[in-house]
Amino acid sequence: MRLVLLALVALVVAAPALASEQHPTLPELEGQLMCPICEGETLAQSDSPAAQRIKVEIQERIAAGDTRSEIKQRLVSEWGARILAAPPRHGFDLIAWLLPLIGVLGGALVIGLLAWRWTRTREPEPTPQRWSLNGHPLGPEEERRLDEELARFDG
Repeated sequence: MRLVLLALVALVVAAPALASEQHPTLPELEGQLMCPICEGETLAQSDSPAAQRIKVEIQERIAAGDTRSEIKQRLVSEWGARILAAPPRHGFDLIAWLLPLIGVLGGALVIGLLAWRWTRTREPEPTPQRWSLNGHPLGPEEERRLDEELARFDG
């Protein structure tokens, strides 16, 4: 029973992703592709002639029944990988996805270790010493003279 329930949950979660792959929309793809002319703008943000041509091409490919992956592959073959808003999640480009995660986890680990260490470090207990008024300890000769002077006032 659990296995059936788990499979059903997996199907419900995966269904929107599969539908998006099979029936992409122009607004979805506009956010995932960059304008080849405009620096740092997606197709959704750009009104350049090149962006307009790519949008028309995407609409034609959607009407022809192409999947999201097929449309992206076609545009990558025409414009290169720079047209993708996010780097692919395989090969060398996987580093772009993993490095920030490793940096955040590593930083959290370092901060956690430092915080643990700071809470474990205690100041040493001061050793009992005789101090003079100027903050320096008395030497043996000074202590002897002080004891003699105090004895002279007591007696």
